[in-house]
Amino acid sequence: MADMVVLYPSKGHLTSMLELGKLILKQHPSVSVTLIMSSPSSELVSANPSFTFIPLPEVSPPAPITSFLDLVASFFEISKLNNPNLHQTLLSLSASSNIKALIIDFFCSPAFEFLSSRLDTPIYYFNSSGACGFSMFLYLPTLDKNINGSLKDLDIVVEVPGVPGVPSKDIPPVLSDRSHRVYQYFVDVANQMFKSAGVVVNTFWSLEPNACEAIEERKCGPDEPPLPPIFCVGPLTETGESKKENECLAWLDSQPSRSVLYLCFGSMGVFSSRQLKEMAIGLERSGVRFLWAVRAPKEDGETQARKAGRAAEPCLESIFPEGFLGRTRDRGFIVKSWAPQLAILNHGSVGGFVTHCGWKSILEAVCAGVPMVGWPLYAEQKMNSVFLVEEMKAGLAVKMADEDGFVSAAELEERVTELMNSNKGEAVRERVRALREAAVVAKSEGGSAHFAMERLVNSFK
Repeated sequence: MADMVVLYPSKGHLTSMLELGKLILKQHPSVSVTLIMSSPSSELVSANPSFTFIPLPEVSPPAPITSFLDLVASFFEISKLNNPNLHQTLLSLSASSNIKALIIDFFCSPAFEFLSSRLDTPIYYFNSSGACGFSMFLYLPTLDKNINGSLKDLDIVVEVPGVPGVPSKDIPPVLSDRSHRVYQYFVDVANQMFKSAGVVVNTFWSLEPNACEAIEERKCGPDEPPLPPIFCVGPLTETGESKKENECLAWLDSQPSRSVLYLCFGSMGVFSSRQLKEMAIGLERSGVRFLWAVRAPKEDGETQARKAGRAAEPCLESIFPEGFLGRTRDRGFIVKSWAPQLAILNHGSVGGFVTHCGWKSILEAVCAGVPMVGWPLYAEQKMNSVFLVEEMKAGLAVKMADEDGFVSAAELEERVTELMNSNKGEAVRERVRALREAAVVAKSEGGSAHFAMERLVNSFK
């Protein structure tokens, strides 16, 4: 029978798992790669002819989603409901193929316990974040045991081996709020990882050396059971080419080298009208050229998750200060819908990136050699911002109001100017250039990520 590796992604981490699949095929061309997921689109299937896609039924969340934590919890719960379907699919595949490995996203962790007792297939975890975030995650059972109450209610700095100290207020709620059911899901996943065949991590050694070393030396978890093999195979990012013509790329073509600041906050990155107006004031005062992806503002009291589900182009004239668009016409470009981020970051005119600190965006900027200003919004992004500034030294961070996360025009102006036009900003730029070269070396033959990929593929045999 032919050899097969099966990937079981969550939708939010699909892109990086696709890149992992491509590396598996490159290292082991005799194996086939199959992705099992809910409703793969025809565009996804046609764009990835090297993979086989097998759909699972769409499953509705078992509980109402009224908050971001509910949304995250639903990922685990939907995966659990799909366990029988996944099991049957794997049994069907194993009748004609030799499944060498099943790699599951950590949001699909309910599959681990269900399948471990039913299938004789090595199960690996895929961790889409970096080594610092993974270290925090591995350390969660220890924190759970040693700290009374919820981290969110404490005013402490959380110290984890190999990781910069993180203020408890910056720990993501999924790891800091014991009162929500999602917290226990994460504790359970952290414990399960120690029982797996290995964990794939989307980073490379030179980017997070302290955290990688702490993980390698088994400092981030309990002594028993021992940690399985860890494979730091990143950065798992797409290429920077854009196959579609885009007006914003044509505009970038007319701008001076490394002069443009790009602002984008991900698919769920939405702001209030008040914050958007303040951002416009700060950008105008800074005098920098900018390319800004703007989404329609959220309504008062609306959650990030709920607003992200409402697709609507913003009415710029009603959001920005009067005359802003006209006054900045010669040095600014507003994108009101999807922006080709990879192509933008890899464009020679882009010299800085204001980001929400999603791990995927951080890696894309590092691979493009673009320094960052961190403006975290939700989930693990505040923690990532600490790692970006303190561990990687690849960016600066905006200062936010404690009560609501508001960033003033003066603060944005200062950080933008510091990044684009100061000695400190130039030092960050040089650091990111070095990291870009290190990423290339890591993925080249003999590099740390290439070697980790070889180890991973060899472990399948």
